[in-house]
Amino acid sequence: MAISLEHVQGLIAGDGCLPVKMAKAAQENGFEVIAISLSPDNYKELKKYCSKVYSFCPGETFKIEKALKDENVKQITFLGKVNKRVLLKRPKFDSRAIDFIKKAVRLNDDKIMLMIIEEFNNLGMEILDQTLFIKNLMIPSGVLGKVQPTQEQLDDVNYGYWLAKEVGKLDIGQSVVIKDKMIMAVEAIEGTDKCITRGCKIAKKGARIVKVSKPKQDKRFDIPTIGLKTLKTMIKYKADLIALEANETIIINQEEVVKYADKHGVVIMAV
Repeated sequence: MAISLEHVQGLIAGDGCLPVKMAKAAQENGFEVIAISLSPDNYKELKKYCSKVYSFCPGETFKIEKALKDENVKQITFLGKVNKRVLLKRPKFDSRAIDFIKKAVRLNDDKIMLMIIEEFNNLGMEILDQTLFIKNLMIPSGVLGKVQPTQEQLDDVNYGYWLAKEVGKLDIGQSVVIKDKMIMAVEAIEGTDKCITRGCKIAKKGARIVKVSKPKQDKRFDIPTIGLKTLKTMIKYKADLIALEANETIIINQEEVVKYADKHGVVIMAV
C-alpha cells in the first residue's frame, strides 16, 4: 500500500549524519522538514535542510509533543542512534516518560520503539519507514570492494550470519564478531562499534564482523547501519572482514567506506 506523504515531514533525529541525509533528500524533493534534535552532534547540519530544528532531551516528551503539534506534523521519521544507555545516566525525563518506562514489561529495543510508535499514533502522528527518503543508501548483494574473501572468511560469515539472525530473534542486537567459527562477541546494549572492539581484543587478529537485520525487522526503526567509524574501529583492532545483509543495510558515505576498506585490505561484502 502506497504512503500518501504530507508536505510537512517530521524528523526525530539521533546521532550521526543519517538524519541529515534524510532531511536533505526530503528538502530536495519539495518537502518541508521539522526536526526534533535529540543529539548536539548534527544540530548545525540539520539547520541547513530543515525549516525548524528543536533541541530536546529524549525524555522531554511534553515539549516534543507540543513542538510537533504546533508545527502541524502528521508524519514522522526516526533516524539516528539514541543509545539506550541514556536510561542508566539519570536522564532528564518528564513525568510521562517516567510513567512510560515503568509501564514497560521489558526495556529491549523493539518493545520500547513499538510503545513509542503507539504513543505517537495515539496523538494522530504516523511513523514512516526509515528508508523512505534514503533508499539509495541500501546496499545490494556482493563484494563491494576490491578485496575478495577467502574460503575461511566465508565459513565465518556463514556461521556469523546464522548466529546474528538467532540473536536478532531475541532482540539482543544485530552484530556478532567471529573468528575460526568461534563467537568472540555478541552485540548488546553497547552498540556495534564497542562490540567490535570487545570481540577483536579477544580475537587479537583476523576477526570477522557480521551485521544483519532482525528476522522480523520493523523498517520504522533500527535499520542496520554502518559508516566510516565502524571501519576505523575494525582496522584499529585488526579485523579483516565485515559482512552486511544485502538490501536491508545502510552504509553511510558508501564510496568513502569502500575505498577505506580497500586501502587497508579489509573485505566488505553484502550477503
